[in-house]
Amino acid sequence: MTDDRLPAEHLSPLATLVDEVLAGVGYEMAAATDAIDGAVPGYGGLFDPGTTSAEVRRALERLLASGIARPPVPEPADGAFVLYVDGSSRGNPGPAGAGAVIVDADGTDLARLGRPVGSRTGNNTAEYAALHLGLSELLTRYEPTRLEVRIDSMAVIRDVWGGDDPTEPGVEGYSEAVATALSSVPDHRHTHLVDSDPNPADALATVGADIAAFGSA
Repeated sequence: MTDDRLPAEHLSPLATLVDEVLAGVGYEMAAATDAIDGAVPGYGGLFDPGTTSAEVRRALERLLASGIARPPVPEPADGAFVLYVDGSSRGNPGPAGAGAVIVDADGTDLARLGRPVGSRTGNNTAEYAALHLGLSELLTRYEPTRLEVRIDSMAVIRDVWGGDDPTEPGVEGYSEAVATALSSVPDHRHTHLVDSDPNPADALATVGADIAAFGSA
């Protein structure tokens, strides 16, 4: 994996700028939000109703021009990891986001990742994007030998671990990238999360969908 930005569906120019900042900090949602809030003048911030789109745009452009950097990478307990992933789409299709949380063998959160996926995107695509996001950052930061992916999307599970063809048009690129990423992990498996199971990636996907809605019609 590389530090290149991950592929996205259609995003407004403003949401695209936020995604560029997210890419610059390794898709660490809190780090990106803190940086943007610190660059917005006055007491506003990325999600403050009083912050205008022009103020956000100028803050984003300043941040990107300053050359933002990834936060330090925490040391894991060993080569075993758990990856929570989730996608969120309002309207299905609509503004969609992806979230992922990387956890080590001791249960310590190592990364809390999120990003916008698209302004007119379905939930299945957002789920694929979430898995792609989590695997990309996991392999960029670490050398996993064992991995448990915790995910609630049966469509993704049937494709990635069940051998079925993708059922939603346009996800083939994500599906192929996920298969390539998993092929480099010697021991990987999935756990299907039901609605009652906690998923820490859910809130990050929701924030990603909020960002995807910026500037969309």
